[in-house]
Amino acid sequence: MKNISLIKQNPMYRYLMFLTIASAVGLQAWRTLFDNFAVNVAGLEGNHIGIIQSIREIPGFLTFLVIYVILIIKEHRLSALSVLLMGAGIAVTGVFPTYYGIITTTFLMSLGFHYYETTNQSLTLQYFDRYSSPWVFGKLRSLNAGSNIVIGLMIYLIVPVFTYTQIYILIGTLVIAVSFWAFLQDPCDKELIPQHRKMIIKKDYWLFYFLTLMSGARRQIFVAFAVFLLVKKFQFTVQELTLLFILNNLVNFFLSPLIGRLIIRFGERKVLSIEYFSLIFVFLAYAFFDSKSAMAILYILDHIFFNFAIAIRTYFQKVGDPRDIGPSMAVGFTINHIAAVIFPVIGGFLWIVDYRIPFVIGAGMSLISLGAVQKIKIT
Repeated sequence: MKNISLIKQNPMYRYLMFLTIASAVGLQAWRTLFDNFAVNVAGLEGNHIGIIQSIREIPGFLTFLVIYVILIIKEHRLSALSVLLMGAGIAVTGVFPTYYGIITTTFLMSLGFHYYETTNQSLTLQYFDRYSSPWVFGKLRSLNAGSNIVIGLMIYLIVPVFTYTQIYILIGTLVIAVSFWAFLQDPCDKELIPQHRKMIIKKDYWLFYFLTLMSGARRQIFVAFAVFLLVKKFQFTVQELTLLFILNNLVNFFLSPLIGRLIIRFGERKVLSIEYFSLIFVFLAYAFFDSKSAMAILYILDHIFFNFAIAIRTYFQKVGDPRDIGPSMAVGFTINHIAAVIFPVIGGFLWIVDYRIPFVIGAGMSLISLGAVQKIKIT
């Protein structure tokens, strides 16, 4: 791996660092408040949550359009614009405390978040080589976690004083301010390998596509229903959720850079095998454990293993054409969200039958992924 100080001197590292912090602050604030806001203010039920979460993933399904958007706007500018849209969606969330109001603001917030994540992954793989990109991904995840701690503490302190509407406006405005800063920067490297400006789908990348698809499906089970389970079944309050988020992010703040180093040292196959094997038991525990403290531990473990998924992208960096990185990350994000758009709706209705069913399905998906990852031949 290159000297860390040299990596940090790269203008793109600083650019992505600030935008990642802004995106993390916005998403964490939205997630911390969402379930309590939806249940206690808007009066929504599990089937409503499932539909909203599916709609939230539609922008992720549409990220292949990034390939065409960057024909008219530079990729790093699209990153800044995406964070701006995300901040705007968050700022107006509290103004519309209804089912359809939440659907609309969630879509806007998600559009910004997913398009930023797509360009973030693409720019990281383009600007940092295979020996440093895992560390950069891990470090950005660490900064993400650190930002979540700060915003979590902030929300914990201001929830008793401010209304949901005031908090959403405050956080959204902070995110927008960082996007304005980004519009004034130019971190580009003129000698960078040019990217294809068209859709790229190759049979040689089938394993990357499959692992990405399964990762999206499994992740959606957690995003859509794990926190909802904590609120609905185990009666977690906003303050309790905030403390859990802070503890979780404190753990991941220190572990995320280490995960990047593990990928560099041991390779993608071993790291992903650990993730999928562990998630089988995590999902089954969600389904059958009946302890509030156990749920909190599972939430943290889930996040730790989720960070291992950066190995899917670094695997592509090793087997893919460097000119395919940009369009392939966009296509990968779309594939990631095919199941993500569909499953929350189905899972919401399965939840009504028995809340355990979505989590058992998640364990099955993890088992399938464990078998598939053995096909990785590189180290």
